[in-house]
Amino acid sequence: MAVASVIIPAHNEAATIGRNLRALRKGTRAEDLDVVVVCNGCTDRTAEVARDADPLARVIEIGQPSKAEAVRVGNAATDVFPRIHLDADIELHGTAALRLIEPITRDEVLATAPARAVPRAGCSRWVRWYYDVWESLPQVEAGLFGRGVVVLSEQAQARVTALPRMMSDDLGMSDSFSGHERRIVPAAVAVVHPPRTVHDLVRRRIRIATGNAQAAQLGVRRPASRTQPRTLIALAVGRPGLALRLPVFVAIHVAAQIGARQALRAGDFTTWQRDESSRS
Repeated sequence: MAVASVIIPAHNEAATIGRNLRALRKGTRAEDLDVVVVCNGCTDRTAEVARDADPLARVIEIGQPSKAEAVRVGNAATDVFPRIHLDADIELHGTAALRLIEPITRDEVLATAPARAVPRAGCSRWVRWYYDVWESLPQVEAGLFGRGVVVLSEQAQARVTALPRMMSDDLGMSDSFSGHERRIVPAAVAVVHPPRTVHDLVRRRIRIATGNAQAAQLGVRRPASRTQPRTLIALAVGRPGLALRLPVFVAIHVAAQIGARQALRAGDFTTWQRDESSRS
């Protein structure tokens, strides 16, 4: 009997879904995880690669290219809890998945997420500097978002399902729970592949800025998850080594905010600004 379910929405992820599924099965028994891959609007070999990489996974194909719809379909396909929501381009070892469900099965918290590893090899200096600052932000260290993995209890899933559909679904999940209801599990690590170029980083940050603005409009976003100037000042004072990197972080942040304006004016919260360099 499965001890957890895994929902993986995948849109044109032929380059990443194989490594995702192979990592997920390492250190687990065949029956431990009920894995559901929902290929949404794919025009590549995502479904075929997924079936080859993990014959035990259930691969569902839908025509609509929508992460939100893929998650809905995946949730409807399983009744197993805890439920692991996993992005297709993330590497999460199976043993890490099992560690993530432990605090939930012990009724200690409603939601968990792993520590993140962001490998910088092959990234430009400016991308590396951006992530040096971003990973040091208190809300980034404490929040469930930006890890590509969120694990929910049945009660937590009901709370998240009741949320309005939004682009930044992991932010919505994170801000749905107070500090004592959620936990980062240091013993579980997810590999989050960053963009390699500034251009692709800005594209990713435009999507995130658009989603964050939508979450704020919907009243979902907590003030504590925002980056405030005083937070950056405190970083510069407390960690002088980051001071030279802060202008790069701010410049990319501003570029993303400017880039998000068109989508915000149009109310476009469906166009997915995706970087391709992290998938190569």
